[in-house]
Amino acid sequence: MALLTSTAPSLPHLSRSMTPCFLFLLLLAPAAAFYLPGVAPRAFKEGESVNMKVQTLVSTETPLQFDYYQLPFCQPDKIHDLPENLGEALAGEKAHTSAFQARMKVDEYCKTLCRKKYTAQEFEEFQDFAILEYRVNMRLDSLPIAEMASFAYEDDPDKTIQMYNLGYALGGKLEDSLEGVEDPDAPVDSYVLNNHLRFKILYHPADSSTAEDEEGKGGGEGGKLPADPSEDPGSFIVGFQVVPYSIKHTYAGKFNESAIPYAPLSTCVQPPMGLFEAHVPQLIDPVNGGEVVWTYDVEWERTDVKWASRWDVYLQMTDDKIHWFSIVNSSVILIFLSGMVAMIMLRILRKDLYKYNQLETSEEAREEAREETGWKLISGDVFRPPRNAAILAVFIGSGVQVLGMTLFTIGFAVLGFLSPSNRGALLICMVLLFVLMGIPAGYVSAVFCKMFKGAGTDRLRNTLMTATLFPGVIFCIFFVLNLVLWGDKSTGAVPFSTLVAILMFWFGLSLPLVFFGSFLGFRRDAVDFPVRTNPIPRQVPDQVWYMRTVPSVLMAGVLPFGVVFVELFFILSSIWQHRFYYLFGFMGLVLIILLITCAEITIVMAYFQLCSEDYHWWWRAYLTAGTSAVYFFLYAGYYVFTRMSTVKAAWVSGCVFFGYIAGLSYTFFVLTGFTGFISCFFFVRCIYASIKVD
Repeated sequence: MALLTSTAPSLPHLSRSMTPCFLFLLLLAPAAAFYLPGVAPRAFKEGESVNMKVQTLVSTETPLQFDYYQLPFCQPDKIHDLPENLGEALAGEKAHTSAFQARMKVDEYCKTLCRKKYTAQEFEEFQDFAILEYRVNMRLDSLPIAEMASFAYEDDPDKTIQMYNLGYALGGKLEDSLEGVEDPDAPVDSYVLNNHLRFKILYHPADSSTAEDEEGKGGGEGGKLPADPSEDPGSFIVGFQVVPYSIKHTYAGKFNESAIPYAPLSTCVQPPMGLFEAHVPQLIDPVNGGEVVWTYDVEWERTDVKWASRWDVYLQMTDDKIHWFSIVNSSVILIFLSGMVAMIMLRILRKDLYKYNQLETSEEAREEAREETGWKLISGDVFRPPRNAAILAVFIGSGVQVLGMTLFTIGFAVLGFLSPSNRGALLICMVLLFVLMGIPAGYVSAVFCKMFKGAGTDRLRNTLMTATLFPGVIFCIFFVLNLVLWGDKSTGAVPFSTLVAILMFWFGLSLPLVFFGSFLGFRRDAVDFPVRTNPIPRQVPDQVWYMRTVPSVLMAGVLPFGVVFVELFFILSSIWQHRFYYLFGFMGLVLIILLITCAEITIVMAYFQLCSEDYHWWWRAYLTAGTSAVYFFLYAGYYVFTRMSTVKAAWVSGCVFFGYIAGLSYTFFVLTGFTGFISCFFFVRCIYASIKVD
């Protein structure tokens, strides 16, 4: 009877996408069936060799990932590093050739990969990875390997659902019920190594008309080859499953290295069943070391799953109720804020403007109107340039760049141009869009810089800071994290050549595009304000404590965060647990609600501020919605500390994760801050353009 050991499941990897550059090519294509470049199906003929590739080791206990061959696994005669794009390099996705061999629709059992003798130090390294619940990632025909697992619903335990857990457990703790039963010498807290893999590869005939005759041909049942291979249309690989086993293999006499991969083992039974004889698990002995024989099986199974649907089981959604709860929760907040804005615009402002604009000859009536609505008293100061106006103009330009990149990326995803099979394309898409959005970023920043004339702004400095401030902070965080990952020998460390490529994108493409946009912005006429600015600033009266800058922005930042915190949980889980994130439809809805919420809460808070005769609204408008990034960061810290074991997780893991979160929080600050600011800017212009000023 086989002994199967497993650890806590995880869903590794980050989501992948199609490069949006293919959109133009698709528009030129005829209205017929087509496949996007890089993901076209490949049919394998019966008996044809298929290549299994090994990738990374990932864990739910730490964001650090490592290369497969960083541990002393079996290796082929020559390891070939498969080519990777920029997105794969940034995500640390490295793939190599392996010693695993398989042939299309040919079942094989108990194939020997290699026999290796390990030192105590090497076994200790295996045990460290097993303790941290690392999982091994492989892929075949661009499909990731996965274990099938059954999950029961909490409200209905009798109802179960089959799901894929990406990767397979490297090893695990010997279960208490098995300790000392099959291996009396097993010490307490022993760990086992999953040294036998049973691959189940699902396929679908390329010619569906031959599906009924498939079983009669013997495909997948002992490896019977067709009489005329040239007539075989081939089959598509539509699934790649694995079941890991821990088996301490035994053999008679001296191990025959020359017989690999069919070396005779006493613990294995050859076809047709591929069963195991009585055995004990392969224990990891970090004290004395030992010998391990690595083996594997290959089973082929025909399925009705079409090639176009082969990713459905990987992306199966079981928590849609939670996402809909997030949408409803966000909508309630949005409706609440919309009601407040409507009340201000339709009731208070209309009443204020009517009273203020009527031609009253009575000074008493004018004074009464001013006392009721204080925001009109500061019309001569409301458009006075703020302190550090040049920095504000830079942040406004960066906000345009981030907002444009986000909207276009999610837009392409929602329209279906993103595919997890095209690895690394999501990051490439984001980088390219960020670079292209340098033109509107430079333009908008220049427009506001010119509007703040006489406030210490400088054109060249403004353009350079727009092109370097936001990406410079992100690059510094990325570079420091890269040094940490280099020191820990993680595959997440980006090679030097990739860093050079990023710098070339930055200074060779992004910087010139920002300068071009800035050139266009400075050529246009300056924006005129609806009211004149007084030469002498008006004194701001003392404010109640909750209308001061820090308390007001902290209170207002809660609402935008409340819109996204549920969806944020899934995004953080994707980063921490290396999962696919593919729910771009939900993300698009949440993003729209977030942007509207940021606009409305900023307008409401700005109106209250102006009514209290405080005209320093410029920076506060940016900070009102942007402060939600503080709660973003705090929630991420709470997420980490509730899932990170103080014993298992090293400080490196915390540094890496908080580094990622710091970059995301900074991006979230710029995104929400700009959205709130630009909405407030048009609101203030609108209300002051509607009044009559002497």
